[in-house]
Amino acid sequence: MTNRRDFIKSASFLTLGGLLVGNTSCKPTPEATKAATQPVVKKRIGLQIYSLGKELYADVPAGLKRVGEMGFTTIELAGYREGKIGDIEMSEFKKMSDDAGLQIISTHVNPPVREYTPANKAEIAEFWKKAADDHAKIGVTYLVQPGQPSTRSVEETAFVGEVFNEAGQIAKAAGLSFGYHNHDREFSRVIPGGTEMKFGRGGFGRDQEGVEIVYDVLLQNTDPSLVFFEMDVYWTVMGQQDPVAYMQKNPDRIKLLHIKDKAVLGQSGMMNFENIFKQAYAIGIKDYFVELEGIGEGKQFGGVKGCIEYLQNAPFVK
Repeated sequence: MTNRRDFIKSASFLTLGGLLVGNTSCKPTPEATKAATQPVVKKRIGLQIYSLGKELYADVPAGLKRVGEMGFTTIELAGYREGKIGDIEMSEFKKMSDDAGLQIISTHVNPPVREYTPANKAEIAEFWKKAADDHAKIGVTYLVQPGQPSTRSVEETAFVGEVFNEAGQIAKAAGLSFGYHNHDREFSRVIPGGTEMKFGRGGFGRDQEGVEIVYDVLLQNTDPSLVFFEMDVYWTVMGQQDPVAYMQKNPDRIKLLHIKDKAVLGQSGMMNFENIFKQAYAIGIKDYFVELEGIGEGKQFGGVKGCIEYLQNAPFVK
């Protein structure tokens, strides 16, 4: 099995020379001249507010206004707990967002338990009823779980899918859509009757039967009418998988994206965002959220600004 470094170098969806091919003349093309005279259309670009960390909470109204002034149009919440975002009542947070010209369309929420069992299934359902109701009151569309539950075997992962289906029913009853957001460990492998998931080169032997990828088991064991997937493209690459290929294979399941890089978008050279956006548009994805990590405290606003400038200047982003 290839290691992560070799995978990143060789995978077809990563940025290599392809993005450098084009018109090398300094003279503007007729198309470029025409584009320069056209009115600027504001792109629909979302931000996961987790990207701003503590910087946002130093002054939330002013921080949200800065986000709106950068050009973001939508936001995805993080930090929900007991009817609040951070320490702010959700209705007040919505008012601040409205005042900043930002529409809250999605939220990241985790149940209070990581290991799902028949014994705590009802507890998880009650949590989702409260979370769905709280978010429905402020007009959120997408209720997304970003935390991976325990998935040590094919059977345990399939049970997680069953719990997700119930969460999807609860969300649907409240007028929301329930989704799941991945990191890299969802691309670990599990086996029937297993006791742990294995990631990367230290996986199961070639002769091991029934080996499956956790993400695939979740896709197989969730109802498409109840559960969608928000694919984090960076973490999918870190899981040694191709986000473009997953979108091609699952056009009706992947409804949202996290547009993410090692740090500020486009600076690592690892991500072929042009191919990713092209495929996303091909399957009808309209909403995505920038997420920024890998940058120190006190630099989040500057990093987020660099991310949106990259997308605003990218000709492949509508």
